Amino acid sequence: MTILRRGAVTLAFLAAMVGTAIGVGAVGGDPIAEAAGGLLAADSTHLAPASSAFSIWSLIYLGLGAYTLWQWWDPRDERLIAAPAIASLLLNAAWILVIQAGWVWVSVPVIAVLLGVLALLFHRITVHPARSLLERVVVDGTFGLYLGWVSVATCANIAAALKGAGFLGFGVPEVLAVVVLAVVAALGIALTVAGRRPIAAPAAMVWGLAWIAVGRAADAPHSPVVASAAVTAAVVITIAAATGWLRDRRAPDGTVR
Repeated sequence: MTILRRGAVTLAFLAAMVGTAIGVGAVGGDPIAEAAGGLLAADSTHLAPASSAFSIWSLIYLGLGAYTLWQWWDPRDERLIAAPAIASLLLNAAWILVIQAGWVWVSVPVIAVLLGVLALLFHRITVHPARSLLERVVVDGTFGLYLGWVSVATCANIAAALKGAGFLGFGVPEVLAVVVLAVVAALGIALTVAGRRPIAAPAAMVWGLAWIAVGRAADAPHSPVVASAAVTAAVVITIAAATGWLRDRRAPDGTVR
């Protein structure tokens, strides 16, 4: 069973890499920003991050590759993360293929399930601490970044699907965007409370929020209100993460461990 688990993770990672190659237009597909009629472009909705935000995928994929190699030396998968890791990789590839087909509404449940899978994985690595610094970086760091980014990307994905369906935000799209950003901030706080001094997940959320702010300040649809709300959400998550880290590291005598 061990060799099957290792092989399945590796094949899933390769499938995700093929999907990524299609998603960037390297093997005949359209870049994500141009696929599906441009609904996922940086200037499509109030919740779309500026294009530079997507560079975080390079770090996530690097981490997923490191995890794929690392798990070949993990004899037991004691944290039970292989199955959700495989599911996340396959869902990643599926999302890209669905977008390439122009089925933006179908991409919403796909990314929602991906978010749920990553939340389950985050729970498992929180309940069962890493056994080494290497595992903490390769596993906790990688899937923390993955979860944090997908949390923000899910909001942008839903906004794109709604725009594609002709929804105009009841005439107040900025207000709805601010409400969504408040929910993202609450989710970021929840992750910092639930996790074991997580850094990667809130950091990825702050990254995504910061680029939403940049997009709304410098690109269409221009919205200082949404930009300010995104900055506020990023600051709130940063404070929550820093506070949680210091609280958990503080010894009974008041010193910091």
